Amino acid sequence: MTSGESHGKAGIAVVEGMPSGLSLSAAFIDTDLERRQGGYGRGGRMKIEKDRVEVLSGLRGSVTLGSPITLQVSNRDWENWSEAMDAEAASKGPRAKPVTRPRPGHADLSGALKYATTDLRNILERSSARETAARVAAGAVAKRLLEEFGIKVYSWVVEVGGIKWSAPFGLAPKQLFELAEGSVTRCPGKSATEKMKKRIRDAKAAGDSIGGVFNVAATGVPPGLGSHVQWDRKLNARLVYALASVQAIKGVEVGIGFECGALPGSKVHDEIYYSRKAAGKPEGYWPQSPRFYRKTNNAGGIEGGMSNGETIRLSAVMKPIPTLYKPLRSVDIRSKRTFEASVERSDACAVPAAAVVGEAVVALELASAFLGKFGGDSVKEIERNYKGYLKQVAGF
Repeated sequence: MTSGESHGKAGIAVVEGMPSGLSLSAAFIDTDLERRQGGYGRGGRMKIEKDRVEVLSGLRGSVTLGSPITLQVSNRDWENWSEAMDAEAASKGPRAKPVTRPRPGHADLSGALKYATTDLRNILERSSARETAARVAAGAVAKRLLEEFGIKVYSWVVEVGGIKWSAPFGLAPKQLFELAEGSVTRCPGKSATEKMKKRIRDAKAAGDSIGGVFNVAATGVPPGLGSHVQWDRKLNARLVYALASVQAIKGVEVGIGFECGALPGSKVHDEIYYSRKAAGKPEGYWPQSPRFYRKTNNAGGIEGGMSNGETIRLSAVMKPIPTLYKPLRSVDIRSKRTFEASVERSDACAVPAAAVVGEAVVALELASAFLGKFGGDSVKEIERNYKGYLKQVAGF
C-alpha cells in the first residue's frame, strides 16, 4: 500500500509479508529511486527532488524482522507547497487557488465527479505519477527478496514516439538491461537512442508530449508460480493488472502478445524438449538440470496462468503525458465555460522512468506469487521449501 500527495510531505509505502532474515539497506532501494528520476525528457520536478528512502520500520541492522516494512520518500517541493497543502490549516498562499479546469486524459474530471469536489487539486495530487516513487521503493524490497533466490527483473525501452528498436537475436535480458542503463532513453540501441532524443526535443519544442513502449523481463523464475485453478490466481493476469495500474499505461502484452492473432498455432506455441545435461544454476536456483525446456518463448514464460520455467517477457505501452504546455481545450468545472486546460509542471516524455516503475510492479507481483508458493516466516524456511521443490521438479 502507498499513500501521499504529489506536493505533500512525503510518499509512504508499507510492505507486509516479507520474511525475516533478509539483508536489505536503504542504499539498495535508493539505487532504483535514482534510476526512476532519470531519463531524457523529464520535467522541472526532477530538478527539485533528490529521492532518498527512510526506512521507518521492519528493519534492524539492515536485516528484515518479518514485520511490516514502512518506507518514506520525502518531497523537497513540500517547502513550496506547505501553505497550500497543509493537512489541517486552511489552504492559503499563492498556490492555494482552486484548480477548476480539468485536463483531458487526466483523472481530474472523473475524480472530481466521483469525490464531489470542484477543486481538482484534491484529485490531481494523488493521481500524479509522483506516487510511483513510493512504489519503486516497495518494488526494490521485492527485488531484493527475488534476488536472494536467483530471480532478476530487467527493463529496457523499445519505442518512443514512433521510433522503434528491435533487439538483435541472441542478446539476453541482462545484456539488454546493461546496454539500456547506459542510455538516457533506456534504449539499448545507440542509433535509436539519438533518434528518440530528437523526437523528444521536437515534441517539447512544440509544447507536446510523446509516449512509447518498454519491455520487462524476469529471469530465473521457476515453473509453477501462479495457478490455473481460479481466474484471479493466474500469473499472467496478475502481471498485466500490475503493469496496467501504472499511471499512463494503456496496454500490456505477455510474450508476443497481439502478434498471436495474426499467426497460425504452429507458429505461436513453444515446442517442449527435455535434457538431462542442460546447463543449470548453482543449487537452490532455477534452472536446474535435468529439466524440460523450450527453444522459443512466444508464450513469454507463462502458460495456463503459471510460469513455465522460461524467462517471463512483458511489454507495456505508455500514452503521452496528458499535461501539455500547449493545452487542449476543456470546460471549467464551476463556470462551465470553455477554456484551455490547466497546466501543471510535467515531462515531455517519461517512458524511461516508466520502465523502472514497470520493474518495480512486476517484482512486487512475482515476490507475492513466490511467497504464495514457497512462503515461510524466515528466509531460511523459504530456502528449505524452495530447494525441496526444485528437487521434486528435477525428479520428473
